[in-house]
Amino acid sequence: MPLLPPPEALTIAFAHQAYGLAAEFAGRGHPARVLEARSADGLRAHVGEADVVVASGLWRNDMIEAAPKLRFIQSVSAGTDQFDKTRLARAGIRLASAQGANERAVAEHAMALILGLQRQLHLARDHQAARYWRPILADRALREEESGGKTLVIVGLGRIGLRLAALARPFGFRLLGVRRRPGPCPEVDALLPPERLYEALGEADIVALTCPLTPETEGLIDAPALAALRPSALLVNVARGRVVDEPALIAALQEGRLAGAGLDCVHEEPLPAESSLWAMPHVIVTPHSAGETRAYETSVIDILLDNLGRLARGEAELRNGLV
Repeated sequence: MPLLPPPEALTIAFAHQAYGLAAEFAGRGHPARVLEARSADGLRAHVGEADVVVASGLWRNDMIEAAPKLRFIQSVSAGTDQFDKTRLARAGIRLASAQGANERAVAEHAMALILGLQRQLHLARDHQAARYWRPILADRALREEESGGKTLVIVGLGRIGLRLAALARPFGFRLLGVRRRPGPCPEVDALLPPERLYEALGEADIVALTCPLTPETEGLIDAPALAALRPSALLVNVARGRVVDEPALIAALQEGRLAGAGLDCVHEEPLPAESSLWAMPHVIVTPHSAGETRAYETSVIDILLDNLGRLARGEAELRNGLV
């Protein structure tokens, strides 16, 4: 039995502070009624009318009680830790992620952070802003790095992690993967289970975090994990901020126990102005923009339309279905 009303009787609430999801959807010719919100309060005002919500960061779990018609949520992001899946299931509300919509963009962003840190492009940009032409360096320890022969440890070998491995391979990296699921993984040179994480960290020149935020991964890179890294190592996080113990990371950077970090996500977003991370010359901070791409709205609406079709046909399985 179809979970949703017929397309012409459907009301969809799109909620995102910036993306043009409603406009992209309207351009596809679907007959549903479209509502749009640019804030959590705006979504709250519309949620009672909606059969479907398309949202991510603007969702609040207390909206469930105010949404008697709501039957499906299409997350705008691959990460869905903001949704209380138990409460959604109890209310009969299905949930699907946007996994795959930005896997290419996030993997490319991770690669850019790796190469940027190795080639010190952030320092070059600082020098450019200061109109300073840096001389040739006599101290070899201060020079830029090469990728060939370096060990890249990828923590989390889902779609993003595997794509990052494919991007990194031509640069000559030795690739180690850390993943819960055993089995062959030809994309990396060696696959280790989570209980051997510290072993992998001890071999790493660069660690890239591409794992989801779960109870098992929250605080995964804590003070002991950071201590397992060599002082010359780099950390890149395109996962979620809470995968890393941020005070421990700051201490390791300040004390020279970590050479640098590329951070697309942090504990509190936006990053507070008083955070020490802003002023660290060996840190690149990007504003959780790894997943941003000019094709993002197109990809999310593709997933949404696929799932609307499945629900209209009464199918149980959703694309990226979670609840």
